[in-house]
Amino acid sequence: MFDEVGYAYFLRAVRRLTGVDLTCYRQGQLRRRLEALVQRVGADGFIEYARLLEREPARLQEFRDYFTINVSEFFRDADRFLYLEQRVLPELLAARPSLRIWSAGCSIGAEPYSVAILLKELAQRGAHRIVATDVDRTVLERARRGDGYGPADLRQVTPERLARYFMAAPDGQSHAVRPELKPLVEFREHNLLGAALGEGYDLILCRNVVIYFTDEAKNLLYQRFVDALRPGGVLFVGGTEIVRGADQLGLRPAGPSFYRKEVAARRNARPA
Repeated sequence: MFDEVGYAYFLRAVRRLTGVDLTCYRQGQLRRRLEALVQRVGADGFIEYARLLEREPARLQEFRDYFTINVSEFFRDADRFLYLEQRVLPELLAARPSLRIWSAGCSIGAEPYSVAILLKELAQRGAHRIVATDVDRTVLERARRGDGYGPADLRQVTPERLARYFMAAPDGQSHAVRPELKPLVEFREHNLLGAALGEGYDLILCRNVVIYFTDEAKNLLYQRFVDALRPGGVLFVGGTEIVRGADQLGLRPAGPSFYRKEVAARRNARPA
């Protein structure tokens, strides 16, 4: 049922249909998840499932939703966000009153809206721009709406911020962000392992996204982030993530989970 020829056909089909190169992911865990999905939908192997994706747009979107890991919450890893609020953002704002920020793998929007809240509090007059990207169209639609956030999404939000920046839904079971936050964030569909997304960012957040990537894919992505950051800009990674070969990329530690691009960072360097 799960032969190598069928698997190779499936990988090519997914790349053609979605632009996502699944070979950049760790294959053991990926293949187990995909085999479970094929069995769940009742397809007779990878080739038949690939043909379902080719014929039926609903099946293709179902695959996108299943494949994408969307675990997020506001101010996730509260101690790291406190460091961002008290140290990193004030330093960046001291150099530039208006910041350009990229939230890579933004999921339901909790991360970029969290940053928008901090910017509202630290530098409300700045013409800040937050670009938030994800490969999953479904979560991007929800992020643009900025609603449906339940207690698990909001558990790190203080009562003061909840009252100031959120509105309760009529049923009282969830909240939506207030309209004044939305103009700060632009949501885009984007594959991190595809084309680059411009340059000149003061801060890039890519947190708990690359844990499923191969080491080669991680190195490529981190190099792209270095190229996208302005000199002195900061990369914010997940609480358990470490950028291997950071010094060779032109990054130096700037706090827990933070790396600063050196002024003389070399483009297209590669860690050993």
